[in-house]
Amino acid sequence: MKIVTTGVELRAHIRPMKSAGARVAFVPTMGNLHDGHLDLVRRGIALADHVIVSIFVNPMQFGADEDLDSYPRTLDDDIQKLKSVGANALYTPEASQIYPEGLSAHTRVCVPGLTDVLCGA
Repeated sequence: MKIVTTGVELRAHIRPMKSAGARVAFVPTMGNLHDGHLDLVRRGIALADHVIVSIFVNPMQFGADEDLDSYPRTLDDDIQKLKSVGANALYTPEASQIYPEGLSAHTRVCVPGLTDVLCGA
């Protein structure tokens, strides 16, 4: 399984596949993988020629009172799980790759009655 950490590396990895007409499935995650994630990878394998998984703990998904630093990061275990089910590649960018201008340069959306209940809360 190939592991890439930048968008440039990811595009370089995918380009020959797409040029050859291959189908590429993408499974975005925040890591700490469980059977549900692995089922998505298996489904990707059934539907596509190559499966790429991302592990990115997105700081934009955490509110001001939520502890981004305590989110479980289990990369070595996740890599072993992905290898065991046959994922072709893993993309593990840093926040600086995804948000090169910093988090404050991006919009956050709060919808009253939606962002304060259920998963929004």
